[in-house]
Amino acid sequence: MYKILTVEDMVRIPPRRFDEDLKEAIVSEFENTVAGRIDKNLGIILTVIDVDKIGEGKIIMGDGAIYYNATFDILVYQPVINEVVEGTVIEITEFGAFVNFGPMDGLIHISQVTEDFMSYDQKNSMLVGKETKKILKQGDKVRARIVTVSLKSKFSDSKIGLTMRQPYLGKLEWLEEKRRKEKGKGEKIEKEVKKEKRHKKERKKK
Repeated sequence: MYKILTVEDMVRIPPRRFDEDLKEAIVSEFENTVAGRIDKNLGIILTVIDVDKIGEGKIIMGDGAIYYNATFDILVYQPVINEVVEGTVIEITEFGAFVNFGPMDGLIHISQVTEDFMSYDQKNSMLVGKETKKILKQGDKVRARIVTVSLKSKFSDSKIGLTMRQPYLGKLEWLEEKRRKEKGKGEKIEKEVKKEKRHKKERKKK
């Protein structure tokens, strides 16, 4: 889930930036410090949108820089359990598929891909359904739901668990195919209903 949050922090402006616009320098220095960082409480800090308030500058003895206390609006992404996301399969392994969605990667365990039993085709680097013969491979677009979240200070240590074993989830190609089939069934039923109504009218006339 993307959010815009307001945070307060101290920013160090080095002497080389004294002749720049103060607001731009503060935003730039703060963004260089926090952008791309994971905060366990806030989520992934993506960018600094604006600075709202800037306090008086303070000088620390022995340091030529000026420190400003400021309030910022920042854009963050915080993965939330039960959130539905769309992404791209970036890697297939024997235990599942890694999916990139926005600023994060998540894992769909092989048991959470479909209701069908999926097996790993190492030669072709894809997962194949035993009964349905459905194929999931690198580059496929998918829709999944977040089921577990473990955010750490490093991306490599953070874990996001995903599932596609729920209605309206799965490879987008599968969902479109299912939609077309259901539409076809609906149209067929509608035609049969109209046909039956016509027959009833004809029988009444007789």
